[in-house]
Amino acid sequence: MHGANATGRPFTGDFAGILLYQTLYEFGFSNQPESTHIDDGLKLKHCRITNAVKCLPPENKPTTDEINRCNGFLANELLLLKKGCVVLALGNIAHKSILKAFKLKQSDYPFAHNAHAPLPNGLQLVSSYHCSRYNTQTRRLTTAMFRNVFRKIERLIQEE
Repeated sequence: MHGANATGRPFTGDFAGILLYQTLYEFGFSNQPESTHIDDGLKLKHCRITNAVKCLPPENKPTTDEINRCNGFLANELLLLKKGCVVLALGNIAHKSILKAFKLKQSDYPFAHNAHAPLPNGLQLVSSYHCSRYNTQTRRLTTAMFRNVFRKIERLIQEE
């Protein structure tokens, strides 16, 4: 086990966490630009990170069954959020899991990078390509593209 699977904090020590934590820091959502281990002093500000799947799937690719079994946990977490909160889905699995948690039709909310959709209870959904090593190395997701997602999140928060 390595990264979040070893630390228990999502994206900590993972390659995907490099871009995520740097961007969280740049936009004021954390006190430092990196997370290397669970006791590294990182503190999130007005931000929470969770996973759509709580188990450790083989090859980090959750099955439909794992996604379905964990969805109730995600639904409960989303119900705790206050009106006006923005939920950032990193990747299609997260996007679909959030919709499933709200019992919304996937076809009404297609996944697209930097897409925005209102959710029940006054929440806002913004979706992004996952900040995985593959997506960043192939430039499917660039730093500039990811920053644009956070700019949209900033605007949505300010509008609230």
